[in-house]
Amino acid sequence: MNVENERSRSFWMDVDRPEARRLGSNLSIDVLVIGGGIAGLSTAYELVQRGHEVAVVDRGAIGGGMTARTSAHLAYETDDLYSKLIGAVGEDSARTYFESQRAAVDRIEAICAEHKIACDFARVDLYVFAPDHRGRRKLDDEIDAAARIGFKTIEWADAPVEGMTRGCLRFPHQARFHPLRYLSGLSRALSRDGAKLYANTPVISVEERARDVIAETGNGHRIVARSVVAATNSPFVNRLAVHMKQAPYRTYIIAARVPKRSVVDALIWDTDDPYHYVRVQPRAKDDLLIVGGEDHKTGTADDADKRLERLETWARSRFPQLVSVENAWSGQVYEPSDFMPFIGRSPGYKRTFIVTGDSGSGLTTGVAASLILPDLIEGKKNPWAKAYSPARKVKAPSPIADFVKEQVSAAKHLIAHVTGGDKPEEIARGRGALIRVKGKNHAAYRDSDGELHVMKAACTHAGCEVKWNSFEECWDCPCHGSHFAPLGEPLQCPAVKPLETANAVLAESTPAARPKSRKVEEHASRRRG
Repeated sequence: MNVENERSRSFWMDVDRPEARRLGSNLSIDVLVIGGGIAGLSTAYELVQRGHEVAVVDRGAIGGGMTARTSAHLAYETDDLYSKLIGAVGEDSARTYFESQRAAVDRIEAICAEHKIACDFARVDLYVFAPDHRGRRKLDDEIDAAARIGFKTIEWADAPVEGMTRGCLRFPHQARFHPLRYLSGLSRALSRDGAKLYANTPVISVEERARDVIAETGNGHRIVARSVVAATNSPFVNRLAVHMKQAPYRTYIIAARVPKRSVVDALIWDTDDPYHYVRVQPRAKDDLLIVGGEDHKTGTADDADKRLERLETWARSRFPQLVSVENAWSGQVYEPSDFMPFIGRSPGYKRTFIVTGDSGSGLTTGVAASLILPDLIEGKKNPWAKAYSPARKVKAPSPIADFVKEQVSAAKHLIAHVTGGDKPEEIARGRGALIRVKGKNHAAYRDSDGELHVMKAACTHAGCEVKWNSFEECWDCPCHGSHFAPLGEPLQCPAVKPLETANAVLAESTPAARPKSRKVEEHASRRRG
């Protein structure tokens, strides 16, 4: 999501991003990669190493999407725990996850060494601790489950946190890095090897033909490619087939200053639900403690301030050396119904491939995709492809039961079933809200000049009703996770078209519902001052 504002700013964004220009003409290429995050750039890198001509396009800046809003844990333990993953997909697929995610971390390390990318990559341990007896039972199950799929180096250890815990497991040889510095180095390597990188170039449609694929851009240009990879966090090339197998969640992160070396340089998780995740980012004079959690289903809550406050309270109680919070932001993850990401050929397509369903492990999943997709594009077999297939059927009943509840929740947000709405005159400057006009909800936003902009509240992907997100200052779709800018421009797939303008609807309504003129609003503002 290419949203930046004063309230929500990721720590990672305080570095120069990879340079890329806008596509200015039609293009013919071997492989088109849509999405300039870690999945897209990593896949492009592996394809270029194999001799393919590759172009990468992104709706916004290269490296400006969800990769810039991560907490940057590089782990091949799964936050869903292997005991749960095995129950959903079986030991063979769980073993595939373990082997491929481990290979992804190894690949990042190798690329950093080969291209001398200064991105603070370091091998660190992961500690998963249980704050209660229920969590302890999870850890007992996890050490057995992990051993069954080949992760045998886990051991019991003391938890590196304050207060009572009911047990802690140490997972050695995990890693951490600075994601945007890594992407900058990867982009430079791609450019040196002849890849084409284009920013501010949204793709709005993909159409397969007999021998190629045509991608239409929002800039009016056409890209013809032999194969297309949609690495856009959530795919837009398949309307519902994959979206019915995953649900979007928003997660929150703070970066707080702590004294140098006062917290162990490690990844730290707990077994709460939703769980907390912690790591250290070293700096010259001090360190940053990066703490995440407080997840919720996208579009179902607008209380970021309270969630961030709870995160800080949780962190201070366990890390009393915490000095002050410097950054706070949120990101979006997609939870697959069976906890396994989707990597491979998009259902119903032959030349179009996707990677989605990161389940909070988007960095390693994105790189794992780069080790799978090139084989599939070249028509070769890959030992990991079957387990990740987007066309797979989910067999386990327990995660499906929970997932059905998610889909029922999403259905409630369909535009036809929603009632209520705020009054237009109550919307403050810089704020959005749903308003009720002529029996229907509309998305309304009042800009800094006091002008009210009204749009249809239906997400342009599948018609669900969007919700205002005051922290990120955008519209969120609770069904499939699309995000829109305040005036309706799409920011996050699967939606690729803007919210439909509906200013005329408000103008035709009752006088009390009409927006105030700019002069009247400015006069009222002076009186309030």
